[in-house]
Amino acid sequence: MAKGWFNLDSAASVVPENQFFEGDSAFKFLGLSRTTRLYGFIGCLAVGFLLSILGSVVLFLGQLGIFAVLYVIGTIVSLIGTGFLIGFLKQLKLMFKPVRVIAAIVFLLSIVLVLIGAFVLNSDILCLIFVIIEYLAYTWYTLSYIPYARTAVTKAVGLA
Repeated sequence: MAKGWFNLDSAASVVPENQFFEGDSAFKFLGLSRTTRLYGFIGCLAVGFLLSILGSVVLFLGQLGIFAVLYVIGTIVSLIGTGFLIGFLKQLKLMFKPVRVIAAIVFLLSIVLVLIGAFVLNSDILCLIFVIIEYLAYTWYTLSYIPYARTAVTKAVGLA
């Protein structure tokens, strides 16, 4: 059993069950504890990040197709990690709330456009532009979950 600040099971009385683990996890049928679900989320996030970094290294070696595949798989694996926390259905519902629907659509569309840029258009520049758009859309989407974060960012960059 984990001890100290990372012991989520003993913190159940302090942190409400619905604060980070709302709804049914996509993996509820496995009977995973809160700690195990958090490890699954962190693991998916780490693997997704690693695949994206590996894809970036491959890009510098001139392999656009492999880059696109690794980068997109990395992004999807990172998204799958949220299934450990809140479940896929809940995530889809949250993605398409009015406050973040545009960012979510641009983000999901840009994932497809990265592959189109690499395999259909065979354009390094367009593929990288789509990756940048994907990153910015994902950042904007993520900021929508943090109260006043979008306002703070727009003020910080001088757009508000």
